[in-house]
Amino acid sequence: MLKTLISGAALMAATATTAFADSDARHDSWGELLDTYLVASADGVNRFNYGGLKDSDEDRAKLDAYLDTFADLDFHTLSEDEQFAAYSNIYNALTVKHITERYPVRSIRSGYIVGPWKRVKTEIDGELQSLDAIEHEILRPMGDARVHYAINCAAWSCPNLLPEPLTAEGLDEMLDAAARDYVNHERGVSIRARGGLEVSTIYKWFQEDFGDNKQDVVDHLLEYAEPELAEQIKANARIRSYEYDWSLNDAPNGTS
Repeated sequence: MLKTLISGAALMAATATTAFADSDARHDSWGELLDTYLVASADGVNRFNYGGLKDSDEDRAKLDAYLDTFADLDFHTLSEDEQFAAYSNIYNALTVKHITERYPVRSIRSGYIVGPWKRVKTEIDGELQSLDAIEHEILRPMGDARVHYAINCAAWSCPNLLPEPLTAEGLDEMLDAAARDYVNHERGVSIRARGGLEVSTIYKWFQEDFGDNKQDVVDHLLEYAEPELAEQIKANARIRSYEYDWSLNDAPNGTS
């Protein structure tokens, strides 16, 4: 009987793994575009070669086709992790498409009073969804603050556009790695010369996602900070200022 139960559990695990693999495979074409156009720069900021993508009719068609695969996909058939991964990848791919269509621009906010997030839309599961709706009505309500490390707004100060698509399998590890990458870079947190912390304005805009107050934000930073930075944070454990640079994360001609 025990052997039967173990065999049944193993079968269920294998089935779940296969289902994840099938679901994750739909992001392969987005991964190919990232392989081609994402540039890891020496300063720790991942940049995207928007000009190169704009020059390739074939790859722009590939990006359109990738986004089109979600137009009639029934998201209710997906697990929560699959949904989180899919919506995050859609957000990033749609942002890249928007920038590429308007390129060259200095910032995603160029030409807008606030930004394009309510205007840029794609069809998902039979409905038009904007970047704003994907972030604030779908992803953030899932309750994982690490969403802010998963989606990229094409700005220098934004957490890096990930070098591979998010996938349901290994999602936790990918999000933790993205959080560590940002927190341990000056865009996330730095120690002020006069003491205290300067942190990304992300932690002000979305403080409620990280906790009830600034101390909760500091605790979040400590969760992902490397040992040396963690000691510095503890010694300067008050947020004194916020900073954000909206310059485009552009890699002209694919260079760093």
